[in-house]
Amino acid sequence: MKKRFLIIIQLFALAAEAALLLGFALRDTDNAQDAVAVNEALQSVEADWGRLEGHGNRTGLAYVVLDGAGEVLYRTEEGLSESVNRAVVHRDTMLDIESGGAVVGKLIVFNDSAEALESGKRAVLLAIMAVALVQWGICVGYGIYLNRTIIRPFRQLKDFARRVAGGNLDVPLEMDRGNLFGAFTESFDIMREELKKARLAQARANTEKKELVAKLSHDIRTPVASIKAASEVGAALAENGRIRENYSQIIRKADQIDALVNNLFTATLEELEQLAVAPVDMESGELAAMLDSADYFGWAEIPPVPECLLQGDRLRLQQVFDNIFANAYKYGRNGRQGEGEPSGEGKIHVAMRRESRFLAVAIEDCGGGVDAEELPLLKEKFRRGSNARNREGAGLGLYISDYFMREMGGELLVENGEDGLRVTVVICQSG
Repeated sequence: MKKRFLIIIQLFALAAEAALLLGFALRDTDNAQDAVAVNEALQSVEADWGRLEGHGNRTGLAYVVLDGAGEVLYRTEEGLSESVNRAVVHRDTMLDIESGGAVVGKLIVFNDSAEALESGKRAVLLAIMAVALVQWGICVGYGIYLNRTIIRPFRQLKDFARRVAGGNLDVPLEMDRGNLFGAFTESFDIMREELKKARLAQARANTEKKELVAKLSHDIRTPVASIKAASEVGAALAENGRIRENYSQIIRKADQIDALVNNLFTATLEELEQLAVAPVDMESGELAAMLDSADYFGWAEIPPVPECLLQGDRLRLQQVFDNIFANAYKYGRNGRQGEGEPSGEGKIHVAMRRESRFLAVAIEDCGGGVDAEELPLLKEKFRRGSNARNREGAGLGLYISDYFMREMGGELLVENGEDGLRVTVVICQSG
């Protein structure tokens, strides 16, 4: 019953539509241009003659202004008649532009009413005949067609767009490629894949950038500490006051650099998901050079390194030893970097022990160690012992070193030794 009623309504609508279209096609429509508007346009152009670059179209008409030589001085839009001959062929309205009592140019007002009317009449007549023959049949299945081919696919596209806007790029757009929206479906799904790739690439680039900043900022601190220590030695030995002041300035600048780098590294580390570690096979003899480089004051006696094949990242191992020796200098018994050769009790003790699957390198300072309850906390981020209250540092050295060793399959052990804090670097043997 509802379908029959719908059909009747549609037929009545078609009849009314046909009558209206026929009446429109056959009516005598006056499409002549508004003479008042044309005259207003002419007056405005004459008033602005000589400064047409600032002329504004206040009439809504489409027109072109030519000078006496036929050159275009102004146009309201592109695609208009720009010569007298073309204007005559197109039946545009042409008016003389006068200035100072003389004709100085032409105003060509675009007129498409005649051809538009004729073309419209012919199109409407043909449309009426076509609509009268086929539209009644289309109306019967229009509702079903509209739902299956337009409304439902459009809702799916809308839901898909909402998911993508919300950041869900993993769920593909499931839709029949053969329907009306098939091409859009494929294009939207390609867009989703490209957005997903771009997001992953951006995340990867951000991680790499953060890793680089963290690595560089942390690695800078060790040579800065060496510069500061050497300057402190020079200041202590200098007899000339000016030279001593120069050394003091270097020390202050080193402290400034260290503070800036520390702030940068801390901020980067907070956002950093991981620091890249790439273990490879390496000869144990390479450890001697690493230890010698880390002990830039020469306070330690490096024992012979047992021969074996190790699994480690050379760069990260060097960072680990640099951090441990820097702490040994800072918290040793003499407590002051760079003040000459330490006494026997201020030496740094290094011992090595090879086991079945590991090579252990123990480095012990002479600073008296830390409280037993503080030992488990030393490898946490930004945690420092009570003996570090009056000394510079961020509490990151052992945290990063522990992370590096775990990523290499090894371990970092922290304990109190006989004379001070003992840090043992446990390195995996290869194979």
